[in-house]
Amino acid sequence: MIGKGKAIAHTRASMQYGWNQEKDAQVIFSQNLAADSPNEVTAEFRFTQELNQNCKNNTLSFVLSPTIDDGKILDKKALSRICAEFMKEMNLKDRQAIAFVHTDKEHKHIHLYVNRIDFKGQGYNDSFIGKRSQQAAEKVAERMQLTTVKQVQWEKEMNLSSIRTEIKRRHDLTMKQFRPRSFEDYIKGMETNGVKVIPCINKADKLQGFRFEFDNFNLKGSEVHRSMTGGNIGKSLASGKTIPNFLRENTQLKLAGKTVELSTGMVKAIAKHVIKEVISKGLDIGMGL
Repeated sequence: MIGKGKAIAHTRASMQYGWNQEKDAQVIFSQNLAADSPNEVTAEFRFTQELNQNCKNNTLSFVLSPTIDDGKILDKKALSRICAEFMKEMNLKDRQAIAFVHTDKEHKHIHLYVNRIDFKGQGYNDSFIGKRSQQAAEKVAERMQLTTVKQVQWEKEMNLSSIRTEIKRRHDLTMKQFRPRSFEDYIKGMETNGVKVIPCINKADKLQGFRFEFDNFNLKGSEVHRSMTGGNIGKSLASGKTIPNFLRENTQLKLAGKTVELSTGMVKAIAKHVIKEVISKGLDIGMGL
């Protein structure tokens, strides 16, 4: 579950958004309030807020978002408990508060509004409220056996790790199986092996690298493996060739529906690699290796 929070001044507008029936809003939590409309709730908030004239952003607005799977099984009672536990965790105690659940999207989420001013006229300290909101949501999720942000991040990292490994494996297979001589050959070979290669074109209409799409993941080459940046793929393609021959085959590429050139950085990286390769071969021959 994700928690977000901030102090706001536009109480009525936020209440009206939260209560918008077009979003299938439903009141799931209310505390120390008698009102049953946005305007009336705002008026009750303001009556208490009159006790503290120094506080301007005097309403606390929170959004609590369970994961999609958790949201499917959370009924009104459970959603109300989330609000109550969150209020307790944030040390909001007996302040006026109201919460709505929005189910207009697949991702069910709660809008919780709390009066920053208590009945003694004391204002709630909103320092680092965003971070504290997330920490409180984490604790509530753990207490209620819901999925936490840390669990989601861990699962995502595990999935990403296996996806990176698989894309790299298919990259290596493509280089060995098809021995591509150009970027166009490489892209076709990767697509044959189930990976969509998306050229990254800069503002100067020049190719500067690639993204790789596989199993609903879309990653930059550098995110997959350092050998899969545009420059390093170019180096692999250029091995065993002269610079003029390689650039003749790759200077004008028909990618993403238009003709593009290699970026200056890619040309320099590839040229430097080819020159080193030529020098290395010359040294080996000269030494009789």
